[in-house]
Amino acid sequence: MSRIDEQRPFLPVNIAILTISDSRGAADDRSGDSLVEMLTRDGHKLAARAIVKDEVPAIVGQLTQWIAEPAIDVVISTGGTGITGRDVTPEAFDRVIEKRIDGFGELFRWLSFQKIGTSTIQSRAVGGVAGGTYLFALPGSPGACRDGWDEILKWQLDNRHRPCNLVELMPRLQEHLR
Repeated sequence: MSRIDEQRPFLPVNIAILTISDSRGAADDRSGDSLVEMLTRDGHKLAARAIVKDEVPAIVGQLTQWIAEPAIDVVISTGGTGITGRDVTPEAFDRVIEKRIDGFGELFRWLSFQKIGTSTIQSRAVGGVAGGTYLFALPGSPGACRDGWDEILKWQLDNRHRPCNLVELMPRLQEHLR
């Protein structure tokens, strides 16, 4: 159950959107467009946006660049989370993630099961943290992006969400470096 504490002021989060695709370009990136629309609708800021090929070095390179950018709090990717030979997003994320957020993928698949049944086993949605930046990989369909945002990320990236949220943990993500 999601509960918003209206007594707290909303804090916008800076979010980068990464589309991973061998076939999509800026003109037909429906999933990336959906994510941008939803995050801005909900008061967050689009910090960056890019499209890269379904290739581990390209994905790792973009993630690494954005993780190093202090103005980016969260990276949400879309695409490349399936099980075909070209789907390598989880493998790329594994190369940069310092701490996994296993519950993200588990919850995404649980929510997805309610809509697409057992076909959800084909999703390898993942979440994690690297360099103080949250990283989330969603499947490439606009519907999956809506589910991931509206059912999970919208709430966890809202500092007013109770009983707890990811935003209030941001100042502590790198305390092991102090």
